[in-house]
Amino acid sequence: MRMNKPSPRTRPRHRHATTGPGDAGPSTRHGIARVLSKRGLCSRSQAEALVRAGRVTLDGRIVRDPETPVATDRGIVRVDGIEVTAAERVVVMLNKPRGLVTSRADERSRDTVYRCLDDDGLPWLAPVGRLDKASEGLLLFSNDPVWAAAVTAPDARIEKTYHVQIDRNAGDDLSAQLHAGIVDRGERLAARRVEILRRGDKNSWLAIVLDEGRNRHIRRLLAAHGIGVLRLIRVAIGPLVLGDLPKGAWRRLDADEQALLVPR
Repeated sequence: MRMNKPSPRTRPRHRHATTGPGDAGPSTRHGIARVLSKRGLCSRSQAEALVRAGRVTLDGRIVRDPETPVATDRGIVRVDGIEVTAAERVVVMLNKPRGLVTSRADERSRDTVYRCLDDDGLPWLAPVGRLDKASEGLLLFSNDPVWAAAVTAPDARIEKTYHVQIDRNAGDDLSAQLHAGIVDRGERLAARRVEILRRGDKNSWLAIVLDEGRNRHIRRLLAAHGIGVLRLIRVAIGPLVLGDLPKGAWRRLDADEQALLVPR
């Protein structure tokens, strides 16, 4: 991450926004690395590296401990001499192609979703939820970890809709079986709703709605019934729909679209 010469990608914002990443409230104290992350500058691990490198100051004093406490209503934090204030929230929708890993970097040097987000106008962004390498479709990113946590919180139970191509003709009882669910590796897996979209002699398309997200949830649920997945595409998160966004393309969500998932 370049910090020595500010660019549109890395320059901390100097404006506060009521819809942006921010601190929890008056007199709340957090470690300085967490504050940098909460203000949308970079990830927590990147912030820790910046602090340890001596590039961060608090009230003009260099700090090297990422856990140095900062009162959220006081204290001036700078990185390479640039004051870091809460950035305007940015939320991006990507139509993820198959074959990309949902990660900033991959230890096996596989292509990641960030290949699609190579744009100098974007700030640091983190995935909001995940799609596995073989899956496609709607994937969100944001620089606001508080907003992201609200979207992904288990008790939010935001429905996610997938179109799934399976390797056989879907029987009339399949929807009921997937809704009833199974237990796999100690986890209960079930679909909230299932609709058979199209039937063919050798494959079928299903619309599967989940209101919770286990690792490889749909693939494991179908595999328990001896069914293989040919394609898996997330087409909606709550009322937010992927629509006709081209594969590998992204766009920013406006405030009204963001509020569909986390009301103001």
